[in-house]
Amino acid sequence: MSGEIPKGGSFLVEKVGSRKIFTPEDFNDEQKAMAETARKFLENEMLPKKEQIDHKEPGVLVELMKKAGELGLLMVSIPQEYGGLGMDKTTFVLVSEVLAPEPSSFVSISAHTCIGTQPLIFFGNEKQKQKYLPKLASGEMIAAYGLTETGAGSDAMGLKTKAVLSPDGKSYILNGGKQFITNGGICDLVTVFAHIDGDRKKASAFLVERGFPGFSSGAEEKKMGIKGSSTTSLTFEDCQVPVENLLGEIGEGGRVAFNVLDLGRLQVGGACAGAAKWLIKQTIQYAKDRVQFKKPIIEFGMVKRMLADSVALTFATETIAYRSTHLIDQALEVISADDPEARKKKIIAIGNFAPECSIVKVFGSEALDSVADMCLQIYGGYGFTEEYPAEKIVRDCRVNRIFEGTNEINRQITIGSLLRSAMKNEIPLLAFVQEVMKELKENKLPQTEPGALGDAMVQTELSKRLMLYATNLAFQKLGEKLQEEQIALELLADMAIDCYCLDSVCARALQLIEKRGEQGAKLALLLAKIICFEGQARVGELAKKVVVSLAEPNQLERHLENIAKLSKPKALNLIQAKNEVAEIVAEQGEYRI
Repeated sequence: MSGEIPKGGSFLVEKVGSRKIFTPEDFNDEQKAMAETARKFLENEMLPKKEQIDHKEPGVLVELMKKAGELGLLMVSIPQEYGGLGMDKTTFVLVSEVLAPEPSSFVSISAHTCIGTQPLIFFGNEKQKQKYLPKLASGEMIAAYGLTETGAGSDAMGLKTKAVLSPDGKSYILNGGKQFITNGGICDLVTVFAHIDGDRKKASAFLVERGFPGFSSGAEEKKMGIKGSSTTSLTFEDCQVPVENLLGEIGEGGRVAFNVLDLGRLQVGGACAGAAKWLIKQTIQYAKDRVQFKKPIIEFGMVKRMLADSVALTFATETIAYRSTHLIDQALEVISADDPEARKKKIIAIGNFAPECSIVKVFGSEALDSVADMCLQIYGGYGFTEEYPAEKIVRDCRVNRIFEGTNEINRQITIGSLLRSAMKNEIPLLAFVQEVMKELKENKLPQTEPGALGDAMVQTELSKRLMLYATNLAFQKLGEKLQEEQIALELLADMAIDCYCLDSVCARALQLIEKRGEQGAKLALLLAKIICFEGQARVGELAKKVVVSLAEPNQLERHLENIAKLSKPKALNLIQAKNEVAEIVAEQGEYRI
């Protein structure tokens, strides 16, 4: 897919369908083959051992990870010159999606391949890459990421871990501790963040091996879910780290931490889509077999509604996930490895899409929570037992809203990034707001679009205008203090999240109609209509909350009139649409577009 690479957040100002997006229908043969390898590993190795893993039987998880290494599943995004496959971020997330239905072992693999390995790929020097990447690619070494501390959770750079250069200048002496570290008890190499000389401006990253003197891990945490993954504290007591194991430059710790978290957020979103698809398949089969009142429960309207809603959430999640991974792939692809500024440019390229990465993480994690809850409800009392799959997914998926920055932090990132881009005029949000005001004044809002998806496209465009209208009012009222008014930020972020979903599912459905015709794209068409109908209504209610809270009393009526114009619904038989979606996926026996 060629063309100019858009700026992060540009979906708010570009007309829906005006730019082709990457979707799962665009996976190439190499990506499909990698997904098939992952599927076989899930079915033959991960799922059969899930009870052993959750009961922490000694050696089972480590052995599983080494088998994953033998199959190439740990080396997807490691460059070929260091023993990897050198594949793109889209393939990396696709593999994560396929492995996600067994969350305990998947979390261990994902911590290794993403936050454990990516800092070294992006920030490591040649000697560091040569020394560690081949062993990480094969599974000979298992990686972890040591950022969180007891007093530094969401305030990621509020670190207490301290690094001081030794008198002989040959090593840094680390003192401090880390908390809730995935793979903490099994890792051989961990990227540790510390303040050199206790100076926050010198936040830096270090590559710390298990065998370095003064490094130890604590007891395994007793967790609500993902019980089989290793989660421990790490302790550094005069831990000697060779100076050559400083990762990146002194003071670059924030860049190392936050850029890799953007990639982790995409991985979480893709994985949530994978777990949702798997659970939907199991639930469909159960609902077909379970008979009540002399018919299968899958024929009951409320079960159909829950199934349709689950499919819609999954469709939106995978659509925004792969649209976003491909945007980053495009941006990284044009940066030459020989460019002396390559590392800096890659950091900027990933950071450009911080809003999309945070949106994917927030929406995906909350979508999976909803899907898991609805699927458990379809199972009824059986869903509450360990014998059936929904109970485990409900427990295991809850942590996704905490991983890679809490969803609250990611909502702040979404709006903060968009506002910064607007102030720098990197995306023309301010000009678009002025256009919206003109449309309202002249009564020239979007009314109709041609084709089967015309109403959904209008709903998408109106939703964007609602979001920007509310954002403009909030910024006029609060100015720079908007960043401190978290409830307002949350409302705006939720509108932006919906806008990205609506824009993406519309674009995907349009592309499918073009490829397959309306009948061949029927399921995607129905889902896009449902998502856009419900999304516009939700954005309208959110905008109303902003207006009622922040508008001057003598201006409130005018603002509410404008919100009403922008929220005007289109006709859709929602009940029929959801019944049709449920019947299609029931016949298929699985989620499949």
